[in-house]
Amino acid sequence: MTIKVSHESPVTLLPESILYNDYQYCLVHLMEEEPEYRDWFLGLYRAKRPDGEILLDNSIFELKEAFDSEKYAEWCEKIKPNYYIVPDVLEDSEGTMTNFLNFTLNYKGLPGATIGAVQGKTWTEVVECYRFMSAHADYIAISFDFSMYDVTGFSNPLNPEKLMRQTTGRQQLVKRLIDEGWWDWDKPHHLLGASLAREFKWYVNNNVYNIRSLDTSNPVVAGLLGYQYNGDFGLNHKPSQLLADLIHADPDEDTKEIIRYNISQFKKIIKQ
Repeated sequence: MTIKVSHESPVTLLPESILYNDYQYCLVHLMEEEPEYRDWFLGLYRAKRPDGEILLDNSIFELKEAFDSEKYAEWCEKIKPNYYIVPDVLEDSEGTMTNFLNFTLNYKGLPGATIGAVQGKTWTEVVECYRFMSAHADYIAISFDFSMYDVTGFSNPLNPEKLMRQTTGRQQLVKRLIDEGWWDWDKPHHLLGASLAREFKWYVNNNVYNIRSLDTSNPVVAGLLGYQYNGDFGLNHKPSQLLADLIHADPDEDTKEIIRYNISQFKKIIKQ
């Protein structure tokens, strides 16, 4: 089982990111705000890696609502991603399913395969949205921070409660989808973000083989802030800063070494 990984990185590390990323994860709102970031995704990346993959994200995690649909479709046309996350609505299954239908109807023929992000506040809503995406999307995405994980996840005294609940909550969600027969083994899946890096060992150890990809800036953000992984255990905490807010970071060589070490340990977590 091999999971493709992308660690979002500041613009100064984008050229080096080719060496540690299996594909490039593009936050669409940065395309309008950051010229160097825009240049990377509009030409420089594929000039260096002609067969490289790009996954375009609608920036809902950063903006708290999906990027404007019309502008998003325009960026899809310009970037020509291999995959793009159709605009969704945080923890709103009905709104997400409606958005998916409207977007794919209004913007037919966009380059790339569609990724449907599962949303919902309850198990019933999540299952409904998951089944919808299984039927309509090319690719299914599951987030790391559903509020329902506060109920379904568990923690222990050695770890911050919320982070462990999010970490184990997504594991439990995947397991329950499999156990109850909802999991679509014929569709690729993407895991959106992470709380604690060690979460991903579970998917590898349990051979959830159609988890095709994941994205997390955790090893990079941690390194930028001076936090080094404890081997392949990762960290017991999660820096609160978003990579998008550190997009102009210019790490010195010592900081780069910490980032490289964190990334090497992350690869061990997913046994690569």
